[in-house]
Amino acid sequence: MSAPAGETSLLDDVRARLAAGRTGAGEAVREAVRDSGRVLGSDALRDLERAARAELTGAGPLQSLLDAPDVTDVLVNGPDDVWVDRGGGLERVPVHLGSATGVRALAVRLAALGGQRLDDACPTVDARLPDGTRLHAVLEPLAETGAVISLRVLRTRAFTLDELVAGGALPRQWAGLLRSLVLRRANVLVSGGTGTGKTTLLAALLSLVPDDERVVTVEEARELRPTHPHVVHLAARRANVEGAGSVGLADLVRNALRMRPDRIVLGECRGAEVREVLMAMNTGHDGGFATLHANAVAVVPARLEALASLAGMTREAVAAQAAGALDVVLHLRRSHGARYLAEIGLVGRGPSGELEVRPAARWDGSGGCAVEPGAWADLTGRYGPW
Repeated sequence: MSAPAGETSLLDDVRARLAAGRTGAGEAVREAVRDSGRVLGSDALRDLERAARAELTGAGPLQSLLDAPDVTDVLVNGPDDVWVDRGGGLERVPVHLGSATGVRALAVRLAALGGQRLDDACPTVDARLPDGTRLHAVLEPLAETGAVISLRVLRTRAFTLDELVAGGALPRQWAGLLRSLVLRRANVLVSGGTGTGKTTLLAALLSLVPDDERVVTVEEARELRPTHPHVVHLAARRANVEGAGSVGLADLVRNALRMRPDRIVLGECRGAEVREVLMAMNTGHDGGFATLHANAVAVVPARLEALASLAGMTREAVAAQAAGALDVVLHLRRSHGARYLAEIGLVGRGPSGELEVRPAARWDGSGGCAVEPGAWADLTGRYGPW
């Protein structure tokens, strides 16, 4: 966000007053304007105060990008190298952040807003800003060109399944199946790469859960905001600057089991917490959901085995637990700027007892759907008609 035309020096004065920490954004603007002897119109004053508030509690010059309703990611590679993703791929935007020193200062301030430390002794950070935006930043010399900032925007509105169909995220003929999976309490794993819409689809599915059921979500950073009257959100906590106070996802899953949940939801399987989720789904907590990074439904078993190995589980143990815990995998892809549900897989055991996910249906995002007769018959026999 930039200052009004011709008011750069005035915004610099406001920045200095904010840095001194003696006043709030509105008062800093009024004092700076009064001391400068200038007369500003109401629009200019409003823009200046908005920029000042962005300096104090927001992302400074990047705040206007984060506030844009269609922006999902803001990426900073340098003072004049800023990119955004509006859902159709990355595009460069004309935002100037001053100098490499200014970019570093912005990264450090954003990390502090998220309660984290970023300096030469700790040159990388993952944090959540007060508005829920996810921050990742890396300082030089780890990043050769200087500080690099990545911001993922949290969208508060959950889309309905019908809206996802209308937006081309899934074929209309699959909508009934997804509703049936929710209502018949299937345990569902949503997989896909980064930015494919896993959280968006999961929030839409959770919005279909009956209103008299209690949903407990476990996430590293709160992103799921389903339209549902009874959702309890649990978010992991990182260690403070002294290295104490961390609460991990596995701990939160264990706590969720004691909270009388009707549905347990793990926002993303990243490591050893997959063991707790599989155990929960194997002990009567059906109708659960989780997300997982994977390239296709066929590689989901290998991903689960790799993560569960961090918890000391053998391949055989993973196969036994996962085959009993999980029912269906919904896999999303992103291609040419479009995010869509590309595959539906059925979880089971292979001929030798290994864990397998059989592709039941595929969609390329535009044409007709292709089905694998055997797996599709098993799937619809279990969860149809709808």
